[in-house]
Amino acid sequence: MACHLLPQALLESFAMNAATGSTSPTHLAPRKVQFDWTDVPLHWIPDQPFASHFLSQLHMMLPIGEFWFCKLFNQALPLVRDPRLAEDVKAFIRQEAVHARSHQGASKHYLGAHGIETQSYIDRVNWLFQEGPLSDEPYGKPLPKWLARQWLIFRLGIIANIEHTTCTVGQYILRNQRWDEVGADETVLDILRWHCAEEVEHRCVAFDLYRHLGGHYATRWVQKLVWIPWFLYVYAKGVDHIVRQDPVFKGRGAGPFSLSFWRQWHRAAKAGFLPGIGWFLKEELRYLKPGYEPVHEADTAEALAYMAHSEGVRAGAAAGGRW
Repeated sequence: MACHLLPQALLESFAMNAATGSTSPTHLAPRKVQFDWTDVPLHWIPDQPFASHFLSQLHMMLPIGEFWFCKLFNQALPLVRDPRLAEDVKAFIRQEAVHARSHQGASKHYLGAHGIETQSYIDRVNWLFQEGPLSDEPYGKPLPKWLARQWLIFRLGIIANIEHTTCTVGQYILRNQRWDEVGADETVLDILRWHCAEEVEHRCVAFDLYRHLGGHYATRWVQKLVWIPWFLYVYAKGVDHIVRQDPVFKGRGAGPFSLSFWRQWHRAAKAGFLPGIGWFLKEELRYLKPGYEPVHEADTAEALAYMAHSEGVRAGAAAGGRW
């Protein structure tokens, strides 16, 4: 009787490790890509400077997180006992490294070409991962060996949270045709959609790894409570960093504590140029459902179909192909 009264989520937390290997529906293929940033306009979505900067922020923020992913996955790899999952982890690392370098190129050759300074924002966010609260030794404090392993697993759970976000946002970006309708820049759309397609392709790996190493359902709630406010704050700071340098905004900011940020986000989402705030929160909460499995999110075939005709993927293949 008492067992019957236990919430389903709590019951799942005891059984979460039942599936401890790879659930990826396809073999993961790291790809080399190339993008030409010549003549890409700063407002790459015509007449939509805020929406343009909102998405261009990704070029600053993503490489920081993705190199952090690679670092933690390399630390976790010796702990993996499932051969197929180990191969998934290696492919994930390679894909994320290419993502990071590609967006670094966009930050330098696209944003930099328009006079947008990015390094001060990058340095502040990078500190959080390398020396601050998300580093191996938070604030320079060494951890005992037993706690270091648990801290690694907890942070892998944060990455699993993030990968759910990138999968759901990735599917949105793959499917949203509003940008195409108004003549948005094809190079920016291609780097975003290629990246999103690979996020859909490897959507299971971080969750599989977290579960394989003993991650539990209850901890996912804590990680989500850490991830959502932190992400919204840091993301908004990045958007504000670009907005303040764009003469169109005349020095007016759009930071996380500014009503302007939220109003402009809502306005752009209503016009179909960005995912909405409510949509984002709804998609985030789905990760907390008992029985959640990332394999049921998004569509691998749709992602692979996009990459089959991506100009960036084709250019990378011509220059050297896959890893």
